[in-house]
Amino acid sequence: MEFSRDLFSNEALIDIYHKLLLPRLIEEKMLLLLRQGKISKWFSGIGQEAIAVGCTYALQDDDWIMPLHRNLGVFTTRNMPLHNLFMQWQGNRNCCSKGRERSFHFGSAEHHICGMISHLGPQLAVANGTALAHKLSSQQQVSLAFTGDGGTSEGDFHEALNVAAVWNLPVIFVIENNGYGLSTPVSEQYKCERLVDRAKGYGIEGVQIDGNNILTVIDTIKGVRDYCLREQKPYLIECMTFRMRGHEEASGTKYVPAELFDIWAEKDPIRNYEQFLLQGVLSEEELSRIKSDIKEKIERELATAFDEVPVVADSNEELRDVYAPDLKDTDVPVIDVADKLLASASDVAQKRFIDAIKEGLYQSMQKHPKLVLMGQDIAEYGGAFKVTEGLVEEFGKARVRNTPLCESAIVGTALGLSLQQYKSVVEMQFADFVSVGFNQIVNNLAKIHYRWGQNADVVIRMPTGAGVGGGPFHSQSNEAWFTHVPGLKVVYPSSAADAKGLLIAAINDPNPVLFFEHKALYRSVSDVVPEMYYETEIGKARIVQKGNDISIITYGLGVHWALEYAARHADTSFDIIDLRSLAPLDYGAIKASVARTGKVLILHEDTLTGGIGGEISAWISEHCFEMLDAPVIRCASLDTPVPFNADLEKNFLAKARLDECVKKLQRY
Repeated sequence: MEFSRDLFSNEALIDIYHKLLLPRLIEEKMLLLLRQGKISKWFSGIGQEAIAVGCTYALQDDDWIMPLHRNLGVFTTRNMPLHNLFMQWQGNRNCCSKGRERSFHFGSAEHHICGMISHLGPQLAVANGTALAHKLSSQQQVSLAFTGDGGTSEGDFHEALNVAAVWNLPVIFVIENNGYGLSTPVSEQYKCERLVDRAKGYGIEGVQIDGNNILTVIDTIKGVRDYCLREQKPYLIECMTFRMRGHEEASGTKYVPAELFDIWAEKDPIRNYEQFLLQGVLSEEELSRIKSDIKEKIERELATAFDEVPVVADSNEELRDVYAPDLKDTDVPVIDVADKLLASASDVAQKRFIDAIKEGLYQSMQKHPKLVLMGQDIAEYGGAFKVTEGLVEEFGKARVRNTPLCESAIVGTALGLSLQQYKSVVEMQFADFVSVGFNQIVNNLAKIHYRWGQNADVVIRMPTGAGVGGGPFHSQSNEAWFTHVPGLKVVYPSSAADAKGLLIAAINDPNPVLFFEHKALYRSVSDVVPEMYYETEIGKARIVQKGNDISIITYGLGVHWALEYAARHADTSFDIIDLRSLAPLDYGAIKASVARTGKVLILHEDTLTGGIGGEISAWISEHCFEMLDAPVIRCASLDTPVPFNADLEKNFLAKARLDECVKKLQRY
């Protein structure tokens, strides 16, 4: 192995040795502790240290890095306290994730390291988000994301590289090609001769290097960083390497031909670098002293970690930490269409549902200079439903961004923006299309605050619902998919005033919010909307009308079905509750309505099985049983996909069974 020291002083070479050796010695100690049962799992990076250490060494301390589970050198080179790392691997209370995450599935905003999720590929798009934030702020910084040879088979790899190329983002994508994805060899992962050749397909540059040569890695990353900043373009680097142990220790290495270990042992990044240093930089005695000093430091830091008290679970704290605290801006009025504040607002106007949403976006863009809108066709075209029409002329294409058709990458980009204190609103062209971005939402956005205290300041707008002849792929009501996921908030307005106020509240909320907008309401519903910038409280239901006979608990288009039905059946006193928020639910309002009537109908457009109505019904049965005069009845759409034909669609919708359900309740 040839080392070129052209730009490195002796002091720098020795410093690099310290940083290269530290993760190796930590790993050797951790493998011992693993055998002793003092840690539960380990993903080894032995043989690959030069990549993580070299990349981190070459970057600036405030360049974001998105590591994976074999990148211990990223954390140590960024000088994260070792006792914190050791406590993390023991699941200790005072570690980086409060014992909630394992191994390297955590991050630290202080160290500009974003914690991974087990799905690997989503990390790449998050780097796009931090890079976009740097670009929008005119900061001379890059982002770097790691993936493995196996990870390049994921769709997220393609999406992230494509977005970075199209948007000219200063991102360095590093492939650690160690020959295996767990036990699957690269011959079964891809057919191209070199992974770096894929760069050409995205119109970007790339290079393949020896990932075991620490000086080559450092020199390459420094040069590529300069290139990314100068050209404002991404770059792909394939680092050839080998892992000397299993995917994780329990998996072993029987699937690897024995001769490969002999070949790569000769290419060991540390042993070769030591031989280089012995040629006039360090003596054998000095090498030994450095090793001894590092081992002593490891033992001291371990002693600190082992002194920590055992974890004592606190359910209240666990629940509290699922969401980032919403620190309300007291200057923003909270207005509820259910109370007198709306009537007393000085400036109000009759507005359509769609215009109220547009006004909420417009005023939020004015209020937050670091708010970015992203979605397919949302700029000049104005979006599929023209909600964002005219915004690009006011705020420019940097902040109102057309995206390629890659929902996963755009949601990941939104999370990356949040790491840099940007807000974002992502428009799904149709709520149905969210399924291809599902992983980023339910595993990355939703869990990040609970895992390591990082908020995800992201709103995802979801044009939803049937009744418009959209057929099976443009009409689904999929809000219940997300109410089951801790960390997400789910909002679903039925009125124009609520649509504006709840959207502003969602944008101001530091947590990820799924904002459902029924397409059939866009131009069919109008009501009085304050002109001012205001919020409607998330998690608070609206009493649409009070009654004594039957409670109808509903949301979205269901509110209008309920009002129409009540108007046609004036002989029955209906208590109608508009939930407005499905996560969190306003259980107080639900209970109060049950107390008023004793008979409950839960109405929603979603299909019956697995709909939010099942959860509400169970809660009422558990907490309001003594108040009930009849079983809780659910009125929902058929358990089929949404049909295209108008008559079939009418039959599908819950509205077709509303009268039947009401009469069933009345018979009790």
